[in-house]
Amino acid sequence: MIRPRFVRLAETGRPAVRFRLDGRDVAALEGDTVLTAVLMNAGSLRRSEFGDGPRAGFCLMAACQDCWIWTEEGGRLRACDTAVAEGMALLTAPPQETTWPTSAS
Repeated sequence: MIRPRFVRLAETGRPAVRFRLDGRDVAALEGDTVLTAVLMNAGSLRRSEFGDGPRAGFCLMAACQDCWIWTEEGGRLRACDTAVAEGMALLTAPPQETTWPTSAS
């Protein structure tokens, strides 16, 4: 069972926004940032690339570079200043690197 880091206590009357997180169908509320949406559904935003464990954002105002998250298509976005949108497909770890076929000579 995945234990969320955030628990919503107020503003529960906004419309739901459905998105996918690490292959799971989850929901947030309209107006939530991606950071809030992810932490309402997961214990962390991503793993540190420097080996010091799970990360959950830091400054919450797009200054520290700690909230980058990946899309299933391979792009990155800042979770703290991007609004969650219906149908987003997000990953808490970089997508698997694509192995390109080599051409035979």
